[in-house]
Amino acid sequence: MTITNGVGAPAVLAATPAAQQGPEHVEQPVAYDAIVLAGFGGPEGQDDVIPFLRNVTRGRGIPDERLEEVAHHYRHFGGVSPINQQNRDLKAALEAELASRGIDLPVIWGNRNWQPYLAEALEEAHARGFRTLLGLATSAYSSFSSCRQYREDFAMALEQTGLTGELRIDKVRQFFDHPGFVTPFVEGLREALAGLAERGIAEGGIRVLFATHSIPTDDALRSGDRRVDYGPGGAYAAQHLAVGEAVMRELGSAVPWQLVYQSRSGPPTQPWLEPDVNDVIAGLADEGVTAVVIVPLGFVSDHMEVLWDLDTEAVETAEQHGLIAVRTPTPGTHPAYVAGLVDLVLERVHGTATAERPALTEYGPWFDVCRPGCCENVRAGFKPAIAGVAP
Repeated sequence: MTITNGVGAPAVLAATPAAQQGPEHVEQPVAYDAIVLAGFGGPEGQDDVIPFLRNVTRGRGIPDERLEEVAHHYRHFGGVSPINQQNRDLKAALEAELASRGIDLPVIWGNRNWQPYLAEALEEAHARGFRTLLGLATSAYSSFSSCRQYREDFAMALEQTGLTGELRIDKVRQFFDHPGFVTPFVEGLREALAGLAERGIAEGGIRVLFATHSIPTDDALRSGDRRVDYGPGGAYAAQHLAVGEAVMRELGSAVPWQLVYQSRSGPPTQPWLEPDVNDVIAGLADEGVTAVVIVPLGFVSDHMEVLWDLDTEAVETAEQHGLIAVRTPTPGTHPAYVAGLVDLVLERVHGTATAERPALTEYGPWFDVCRPGCCENVRAGFKPAIAGVAP
């Protein structure tokens, strides 16, 4: 289906009039009716684990036997992912922050991969009389899985519910370098370094490891604005590196640091972003390092990739090599993070001028309307997606 903007050019799918023409930043006020908080979703019991993993890997033909290899992470925690409760807590925190500012914008929660699904959220919004929605995805960086897939799933939910043409949906920009997202990492790292200093560990014996989810190298290269050369890891890696620099700059710390990756999957023959956090930790003992501070820079809350891949596997690797390991908090419901998300909503409500939008790296403020070809999945190809210019 092709939608035009009235002058013959394709319009941004399901967008409000202010965003239909596809500007990089929307500087017109929009009267939104509600916010749709879009989460990843997770199982809430042992019987949910395999069905949930089927949802996550749908279209890839992965048999249940292989899914069970991943399922043990969830089964270790009783089959319950913490992510749904974290999003319930975030929803409540957002509602409280909105109320404290006198902003009447209901928050409706929906997930990509588990109940409540995005389609359910859109049906609820429609039933309550809301027609102009602002999507807020719980992911800060640019890549297929952290941005475009949310936009595609919004479009799929519109199609599933028959609400295409009934609802207008824009999306909050990627917020990797917004002060509200960065501040919790600065505070957590400051506290961790101070704690190590109290234990008599000199800065020279410490390494800061900024950790994020690995993604296929091909996906990384296609992340962000296709007109820009971000380097070998695309916008995804460039954004993380820039935020790591911003955190260290805010701290004024000279402790050595690097970006590491975790949670890779897929066939061994497929290149993914490296180095792996466990490989890096294993090599640090030979460099005279005595302590590592793991900062989960790519994550907004303590979900399974944090609790298992970092708190369990990475910490065990450090212990096996005689290193002290400290993992700093994710933003979760930190007041600065929650307030920052509301500020991002208000950017779109008020049509805030681009020059007045806060950003702590050279890459921000990121686009309100994603650019053509942004974050293509080379295996699946392009699908309809909201809040972006068509490929």
